[in-house]
Amino acid sequence: MSGRYSGRDVFEYAVLRVVPRVERGEMINAGVVVYCRARSFVAARTHLDVGRLRALDPHADIEGVRAALHAVECLCRGGAEAGQAAADDAGRRFRWLVAPRSTVLQPGPVHTGLTADPEAETERLLEVLVR
Repeated sequence: MSGRYSGRDVFEYAVLRVVPRVERGEMINAGVVVYCRARSFVAARTHLDVGRLRALDPHADIEGVRAALHAVECLCRGGAEAGQAAADDAGRRFRWLVAPRSTVLQPGPVHTGLTADPEAETERLLEVLVR
């Protein structure tokens, strides 16, 4: 490599998975969280396919899942909607969101890539991995 800046930065991402019955381990992808340290960027985009969720669990708490997904988006945006995390930097918010947990909304493993536009990458990943 010549040492020239390619205009692309390293980013990390994780898929957000809805696991309506944790004991069964069945899941659907419902969002992505993207972090780019070089640009102090963190964002989440979500899309809940209610039909697919109902196929896994006809009694799933749809509104509860929607609220959890919305909370992730708010935490990424920061500001008053992020609550106590509002003062945290983008990296700290991302790390908190991708920490393993055993709840209905779970992050998948963290992956990396290169991007010139983290916002566009977030939308692309939502289309490819969720919708």
